[in-house]
Amino acid sequence: MTILRAGGLGDLLTAVPALRALARAFPGHRRLLIGPRALAPLLPLIVEEDERCIDELVECEGLDADPGALPGWPELAVNLHGRGPESHQLLLSTGPVRLIAFRHDEIPETASMPRWRHEEDEAERWCGLLRDCGIPADSSQLEINRPALHPPAPAGGATLVHPGKTGHASAQRWAELAATERKEGREVLVSGSSGEAELARYIAVMAGLPSSSVLAGQTDLVTLAAHIGAAAVVICGDPDIAHLATALGVPSLLFFSPTSPEHPRAGIASAPVTDFEATERVRPKVGTDTSQARGRVHEKVNKGVPR
Repeated sequence: MTILRAGGLGDLLTAVPALRALARAFPGHRRLLIGPRALAPLLPLIVEEDERCIDELVECEGLDADPGALPGWPELAVNLHGRGPESHQLLLSTGPVRLIAFRHDEIPETASMPRWRHEEDEAERWCGLLRDCGIPADSSQLEINRPALHPPAPAGGATLVHPGKTGHASAQRWAELAATERKEGREVLVSGSSGEAELARYIAVMAGLPSSSVLAGQTDLVTLAAHIGAAAVVICGDPDIAHLATALGVPSLLFFSPTSPEHPRAGIASAPVTDFEATERVRPKVGTDTSQARGRVHEKVNKGVPR
């Protein structure tokens, strides 16, 4: 079986319920994911009944893969990437016996398949596709396993701040937020990519945090996931990190800028109780007063959110 999901981190994580459903429905199949190499370290964490949902990654950045380099003649090809036609054509070029995909008028092979539903939650979209094709799927099953790595002690119960792209335009606000968390007695860590390391150090200095609190540029994907999994709460401006927090069952507060938070691509997917209401609904705009939103998050944490 080949499964196409050639997007980024958030795209993979919103497809987790569908991947778990496919693993349940086809336990004897070798399941290959067509996707970017950067996501490979996360795949062992996506499991169903203690079995890996994906056996192997077939590297593909976007839809630029050479069809000749993809596994040929799969018994089943599943398009969890898009509505077509390009993604449909890429899978059909491998000669699958059966295709699961949304209907597209330019692709005759999809004439009997479900229509793409606009403005639908990402996780529900792919689970709905599977259900329409006779495969039971539950879009609330977003959880992945936590990495076996044990991050340093300060990560346990910390507030992990990950400004992301919003940080460059509002570094002072992020510093104020981090400082407030620290004044309230919480350990604070600042994460980010290598390109965001300078920003993270600036925020840490402005917030009065020690240099050891800066993780930006020092973690790979699995190490970052381990730190997130150990945190008490994640406050971020990056939807991918909010998705990762959700998948690891950690409460998060996602800040957004221009895109409406009601748009299905703006924030994280719907999530089970392990994610709780605040992650889905508390999305204050960067630059607004954060005290009420943070209070709601920490109120949930203090009550003991299931982990």
